[in-house]
Amino acid sequence: MLTAPPRLLLVHAHPDDESLCTGGTIARYAAAGVQVTLVTCTLGEEGEIIPESLGGLAADHADQLGGYRVGELRAACAALGVSDHRYLGGMGRWRDSGMVGTAANKHPRAFVAGDVEEQTAALAAILADVRPQVVITYGPDGGYGHPDHVRAHEITVAAVAGVPDVLRLYYTVASQRATEEGLAALEGVGDLPFQLPEPGELPVVDDTEITTAVSIGDHLPAKLRALRAHATQVSVWQGQDGEHSYALSNGIAQPVVDAEFFVLAGGADAEADADLFGGLAPVEHVGADR
Repeated sequence: MLTAPPRLLLVHAHPDDESLCTGGTIARYAAAGVQVTLVTCTLGEEGEIIPESLGGLAADHADQLGGYRVGELRAACAALGVSDHRYLGGMGRWRDSGMVGTAANKHPRAFVAGDVEEQTAALAAILADVRPQVVITYGPDGGYGHPDHVRAHEITVAAVAGVPDVLRLYYTVASQRATEEGLAALEGVGDLPFQLPEPGELPVVDDTEITTAVSIGDHLPAKLRALRAHATQVSVWQGQDGEHSYALSNGIAQPVVDAEFFVLAGGADAEADADLFGGLAPVEHVGADR
């Protein structure tokens, strides 16, 4: 049983990742009184901009997108109830590296080109300060192969290894079953503004790999508000029958489902499959919906 207050820390590569992957989880635990710390590794300077009116912010134009996304992230954190937000190494220390094989990979401040030991030390210092019991980041492939996601995984694993207060490390993943069911619900929608993905196009994992499914049904409104805050990167649609979907700049529909999914990567075995803190603290204190 925990004696210290429950603390959850998430390491994400860019603004909007926290809302896309873990927004409902953040909102649920924040509402339950857990101290939630979000660490963002870059400003997302290389993101593809959806609104045409903001196209001039892009990296190949004014290169001001990172600063704009700081405001988007601030609004998303407010929607989710994040009590402590930090940029790894300080705001702007490392830059969005872009996708694999792009020129942005070689930018002098690119996150993927940065010194791994320096980045790990910066994160370890935050972990030592916050002393979270539970940490969330991406799996070894970064979820879908983005270099910054992979680097975030690498430094998180390395930093957590040196902080004994961390009792569990989780990787955020997408459930194959939940994604397929969510897409099936969208197939009959006549006014869906997005294109449905081809089979296998969305990155998912087999549900046998998932150790923890966090119910976020009561906190979908907060997640949707956070997604809408990231308007340069995310378009959100809500159907008349309660369906929800979002799309990035590629216009491919992704369902918003009523749970978020995780793989326990290290630490104490989970005693419950619906609570990241299961067995570490009273369920009514950190896991119960409100």
